[in-house]
Amino acid sequence: MEGVLKREFLVSRYWIRFLGLVYFIVLTALGGFVRIPLPFTPVPLTLQSFFVLFSGLVLGPQLAFFSQLGYLTLGVLGLPIFAGATSGFFHLCGPTGGYIFGFLLAAFLVGRFKDFARSAIAIFGLLTLADLVLLLSGTLWLKYLFFLSLSQALSMGFYPFLFGDGLKVFFTTLAYQRMQKRLKEIF
Repeated sequence: MEGVLKREFLVSRYWIRFLGLVYFIVLTALGGFVRIPLPFTPVPLTLQSFFVLFSGLVLGPQLAFFSQLGYLTLGVLGLPIFAGATSGFFHLCGPTGGYIFGFLLAAFLVGRFKDFARSAIAIFGLLTLADLVLLLSGTLWLKYLFFLSLSQALSMGFYPFLFGDGLKVFFTTLAYQRMQKRLKEIF
């Protein structure tokens, strides 16, 4: 009987992780539909970074990375899940392509170092660092894509997002703090 229970627990743990991966693919896509265009930059404000960072906290490095890779892959294959309900490979060559690749880095970074962040302040710091990596990835892509100076690229792709991303990091930290104990039981 004990062997059956252990087997069921392992099988259900596998399915829970798989569903978690799918869940964050969907949430990242839905976060792109919460979109606020800014007149001075081709990059809109979205809710996606909230879900990218949260995926790292919940899923760990590999599954978080694969959830974002799944999001990227489904968008490239034609599902209209990128910000603004767009899709296709050429979307990655546009202004937001660097941010989408930054999703992979940020999710992995958070997942990799979350166990070292034991306090709310440490989690906030980790999420801030990962979000800065995400923003810098997008900013450097803008610099390359539009042949901008670093100052221009920062003005278009980094500075406008600091306040909003700071709020997302804050609320991600709060949500994780409230759910942390239960998430550890599940995942």
